[in-house]
Amino acid sequence: MSAVTPVAPPPDARVLPASPPASAVPGPLLEATGVRKTYATGWTEFEVLKGIDLTVHPGELVMVMGPSGSGKTTLLNCLAGLDDIDAGQVMVQGEDIHAMSDARRTAHRAKHMGFVFQSFNLIPVLTTAENVELPLLIMGTKPRAARRKALELLERVELADRARHRPVQLSGGEQQRVAVARALVAEPDIVWADEPTGNLDSETAASVLDLLGDVHASGQTLVIVTHDEAIGWSGTRLVRVSDGRIVFDGVPDFDLHPSQFDEAPAS
Repeated sequence: MSAVTPVAPPPDARVLPASPPASAVPGPLLEATGVRKTYATGWTEFEVLKGIDLTVHPGELVMVMGPSGSGKTTLLNCLAGLDDIDAGQVMVQGEDIHAMSDARRTAHRAKHMGFVFQSFNLIPVLTTAENVELPLLIMGTKPRAARRKALELLERVELADRARHRPVQLSGGEQQRVAVARALVAEPDIVWADEPTGNLDSETAASVLDLLGDVHASGQTLVIVTHDEAIGWSGTRLVRVSDGRIVFDGVPDFDLHPSQFDEAPAS
């Protein structure tokens, strides 16, 4: 590894509240070993993930970064069980999610995971409250209890006055806050966020990032995929992906410019 010249971090980089120390958590929430994923295009096969090992503990705020095409979104999808893997193992709460049937894996995700996407993925014909309560209804929660919980979450993300609005009546930032509320409503063990500020202007993105920081400070485990250096530096743990491999996994070092992590070995 070549010598690294210390430089200042991005001017708008922020560190959100620290995760609990490793000794304070009971063990891994997620443990992935040797994860490989290959896509076939015509006669060509392209290996997107090349033997990924990753462990996430309860209460962590993990930022996954990497250039376009590095495999970071595929990694999220494979760790969450949205995409199948070709080799390896992903244990979530002690269960191998890729050894489950599709139906059981879907039920497992509904119980243990929440998702926030760049495109919001709200159902346009439903109101804000109906979008938020939907995961609970799918899990069999009684409608009145689901609505009460949805309204509590909308209050938490400061959108209680938008409960009867439909997505088209909301700004982009408000839609993403609804998506965060929906991700949290079932009290999941882990929340996955894929470029959650990618469709937002800088000011709105900062407010959503602050919300996610508050969510993490309350004890929620978050794994956020982003290409934005400033956002990546706001976590308490940084995972950098390059060419389908993890090239850095550790606490961001403010004496090093983020681009230098591509040269660092995985810890």
